[in-house]
Amino acid sequence: MSDIKTQVQGLDPNVKARDVHGMAGETGNIYETLVVVAKRARQLSVDLKHELHNKLEEFAVSTDTIEEINENKEQIEISKFYERLPNPVIIATEEYIDGKLYHRNDRNRRKRY
Repeated sequence: MSDIKTQVQGLDPNVKARDVHGMAGETGNIYETLVVVAKRARQLSVDLKHELHNKLEEFAVSTDTIEEINENKEQIEISKFYERLPNPVIIATEEYIDGKLYHRNDRNRRKRY
C-alpha cells in the first residue's frame, strides 16, 4: 500500500470529464466499467483510511481531561498530506484507463480489462 502514495503524487487531484463510452469499450458495458472502478475506489479508500489511522495512532495520548489538548506538528503534516491526495475514485479511474486493473466476470469467463 505504501507505493500507492508515491504513484499518485503527480496525479491531478481535480475531477476531469471522461468519455465513459470510450472507457466502456473494454468491458462492453458502461455499468460494468463503473462497478470495476467503484470497487477499486472502495479498496483504496479503506486502505488509505487504515494507513492514516495507524500513523495517527502513534501520536495518540490518552488523557482523561479535555483541557489538555496538544498540537503536534508531525500529526498535522501527516493529516495535510493525506488531505492533498486525490480522491480514491480519481485514482481508480486513472488505474483503469492505464490498464492497471484486472477484473474477471464469471459469466463471461476471464477477461483482461
